[in-house]
Amino acid sequence: MKIVFAGTPEFAALAMRAIYAAGHEIVLALTQPDRPAGRGMHLQASPVKEFALEKNIPVLQPETLRRNSVDPKKQAQAQEAYQQLINTEFDAMVVVAYGLILPQDILDITQARGRYGSFNIHASLLPRWRGAAPIQRAIEAGDTKTGICIMQMDAGLDTGDTVLAKEVEIRPFETSASLHDQLAEMGGKSIVEVLHLLQVGKNLVRTPQSSAGITYAEKILKTEAEIDWNLSATEIDCHIRAFNPFPGATSNIKELTMKFWSSRIPREGAHVQTGRPGEVLGFGNEGIYIQCGKDAIEILEMQKPGGKKMAAKACLQSLPANEQLLRFHTKE
Repeated sequence: MKIVFAGTPEFAALAMRAIYAAGHEIVLALTQPDRPAGRGMHLQASPVKEFALEKNIPVLQPETLRRNSVDPKKQAQAQEAYQQLINTEFDAMVVVAYGLILPQDILDITQARGRYGSFNIHASLLPRWRGAAPIQRAIEAGDTKTGICIMQMDAGLDTGDTVLAKEVEIRPFETSASLHDQLAEMGGKSIVEVLHLLQVGKNLVRTPQSSAGITYAEKILKTEAEIDWNLSATEIDCHIRAFNPFPGATSNIKELTMKFWSSRIPREGAHVQTGRPGEVLGFGNEGIYIQCGKDAIEILEMQKPGGKKMAAKACLQSLPANEQLLRFHTKE
């Protein structure tokens, strides 16, 4: 089949590679404009663009797809993308973490006679966690399961009918990084499965999303990173795992902003002391115990400013002796 692909980050690029490897022809790629990144803040192409250039696939990078933009430059880019889609011969469009809204006139092109429409790979079990950060919000909320939905797109925000759903367990030690990789692989296999069904003439079963259980996964902000030690150990453990790798959960000890990368709920009887929320209770074999609003948490991996990720015990012991057994800042 001939596919138009729209996506930006590595999660999307993995699906793009799977589609290509399955023998489908990607005739056009849409991705976000190059962005400054790295220490030198040089312009960097998205993973989707990098793969497209490697395979000699034409690339479009409009800042918007809305042709009624008040910005003449953006309007011209949107018009160019619209015209290119009209002039491109393709069977279906696949959209994965693109970052731009597809307006109705773009969807109309993909739904023209002889085409199958637009399909989105979404990393949640819709209608739970519609929106920008479904992986992180599922972990943060303490969900025990999530998955991949392939959705027939409409003009709403992740509101289209699902044509395939696959479920996966969120394990107690899962981070956003590990769950991302698992769901990215599952998403690639799932969209290839859907395209195969279309190719052999099978009718897709469209299931409207339930009106119950709708939640929205708002974009992750750096301002959310600070740990509130008044929360329970379970909630803080979820927070730390959800914010790994971005932006990293943080807390201050004196003037130092420490990052927390790995944690777990201690085994029963692993520690006996109690203290005030944020107080370091002592060291275990690998980690450090910190009092929470309810119960204590064992922090396994930390990072101090300018340093590398390291075992939490070694990280804290590398601080001056008078700062090792203090209390992390928390909201009063």
